[in-house]
Amino acid sequence: MKDIDDKSIDLTVTSPPYDNLREYNGFTWDFENIAKELYRVTKDGGVVVWIVNDSTVKGSETGTSFKQALYFKEIGFNLHDTMIWHKVSPYQDKNRYIASFEYMFILSKGKPKTANLIKDRKNKWAGTKVHGNERLKNGEMRQLSDVQKSKCIKEYGSRFNIWNITPNKKNNGHPAVFPEQLAIDHILSWSNENDIILDPFMGSGTTAIACKNVNRYFIGMEKDETYYNIACKRIM
Repeated sequence: MKDIDDKSIDLTVTSPPYDNLREYNGFTWDFENIAKELYRVTKDGGVVVWIVNDSTVKGSETGTSFKQALYFKEIGFNLHDTMIWHKVSPYQDKNRYIASFEYMFILSKGKPKTANLIKDRKNKWAGTKVHGNERLKNGEMRQLSDVQKSKCIKEYGSRFNIWNITPNKKNNGHPAVFPEQLAIDHILSWSNENDIILDPFMGSGTTAIACKNVNRYFIGMEKDETYYNIACKRIM
């Protein structure tokens, strides 16, 4: 990333190795320096989507995900949203519920310059007039204004920040591939056509393939030669 110009990246979509996976086929990585580099290369108003989870070590979750999110805040990022990727895990522990999600931290450098919220949540009351009350910050309820009540509820609203996207059945030779649709939905949400998207942990190239499919430029980095070659074959 040191070869990338300051404030040149519109969006980063990535899922780094975490906890006991920090030793990645013999490679290690320095989270704090990578976080600082991400801040440097991100444009004002740009976004970093950081998809991560925690390992359980000696009976306790590590909390690494939260520590990373707080560090991003320390160096200047806003924690714009904490999203959840809801998925199904085949692993079941004997004394805890089945793990079924990963965190998706949406980190912004100032106010996000792009937010194309996906509107695919069907509204139950579509076509009817806006109704009900609104709660004020002090807890009191207030009737909606006549202007508010004159509007009709649209057929579709913005989706919730918990996304149900099925993991890939095939991993393409990489141990932790996130779905292409997950990458596409974030790219559509936080960038525009011809923007530059970065993935500093490219793996098998899912983010790059998603960029090609939705007309974005991409920069991908991968230390492991095996995964790099897999990515090149998939992208080409």
